[in-house]
Amino acid sequence: MTDRNVLGGPLEECGADPLTGFYRDGCCSTGPEDLGSHTVCTVATAEFLEHQASIGNDLSTPRPENNFPGLQPGDRWCVVAVRWLHAHEDGVAAPVILAATHENALEVISMEILRKYAVDVPDDVSDLL
Repeated sequence: MTDRNVLGGPLEECGADPLTGFYRDGCCSTGPEDLGSHTVCTVATAEFLEHQASIGNDLSTPRPENNFPGLQPGDRWCVVAVRWLHAHEDGVAAPVILAATHENALEVISMEILRKYAVDVPDDVSDLL
């Protein structure tokens, strides 16, 4: 079965430079091994990266042993849904690419909240209204 995005369509690629995803396949796919649910496709901002570091989730420092390049503002990256929600609650959530955000993110974050941060506009905008 094909992974679905929060809009109900096929899950689109989040980012290839750097290569993101729990499985490092460019997509926010998830499965039983992904205990953190890396399902939200974001565009990193300086504020979001600083916030993540402040809560113990340093996304800026490269960790080659984990195949992690370290992020810069503007990078697209699949983040843990709960951590993105904490950033939202603290007023520093990163923009979200809905077409590349896995439907499982809806188990943690409402579509209403995700829509507020959407930076992609689907062909059918009825889901955003």
